[in-house]
Formats: sequence, C-alpha cells, structure tokens
Amino acid sequence: MLRLMSVLLVIALLIPVMSCSISRSAGFEDISVEECYTLIQENQENPDFIILDVRTPSEYASGYIENAVNLDYYEDDFEITLDTYDKNKTYLIYCRTANRTASVMNIMQRLEFTGVYNMRGGINAWTSAGYPVVT
Repeated sequence: MLRLMSVLLVIALLIPVMSCSISRSAGFEDISVEECYTLIQENQENPDFIILDVRTPSEYASGYIENAVNLDYYEDDFEITLDTYDKNKTYLIYCRTANRTASVMNIMQRLEFTGVYNMRGGINAWTSAGYPVVT
C-alpha cells in the first residue's frame, strides 16, 4: 500500500512538469510583464513579431502597447480572422487581465500557431508596472 502511494505521488508530481515542458516546446508560454517588455525591445525591428491586443476597440482606445494590433475577442468572426494570420510568426498576446488570452492561447494552439507568448496579468499588470501605453 505504501509503495502504491509512493508511485502515485511521483506520477502526480511529474504530470505538471511534463505538461509544462510540452507547452514550452510547442512555443506557447505565459510570461511576466518584465519579460514582455524585454521581448518587445528585442523585437522592435522584427517584422515576424506581432503584438496582439484582444480587447474590445473601446478598451484598446483607452491605452495600448505601441505597435499592437487590435483583434476583438468578442467579435463573431474572431477565430476566422485569427486563422488568416501567419502561423509562423511570433505573437505576444494580451487583454485586460489575462482572462481572455487563456482562451485565445487554446484557440491559437488548435489553429497550429507556432510561437505565442501570453502576458500574465494583461494590460492592467503592464500599466501597474509603469510601462508605457499609447492613448
């Protein structure tokens, strides 16, 4: 009985580790606003790096990260439009608090995008950390 419990405990501890490595190797990762800032700075001249803001147009107008493209998650054709984007480019996605982007990450994985970073905490965390927005 004790041996079985030990085996189950080891399996339970390995599952999260294995799923993290799978998602990272697939090119999908949640990153902090500090890491996002660095990523943006490193890719300023990279045409294959896209910042994707999935908030509503009114949220976007209230302040967005420079060079961000707005694609409203709540639009009926969101997934159809997203499917037209180049799946081999690298995307940094964000919303207000990172609730919508969790769903967007799943959609992008299903649509076979290859490199997607999700900003933890969304634009709220970005502005709270003192990073700039365009208004």
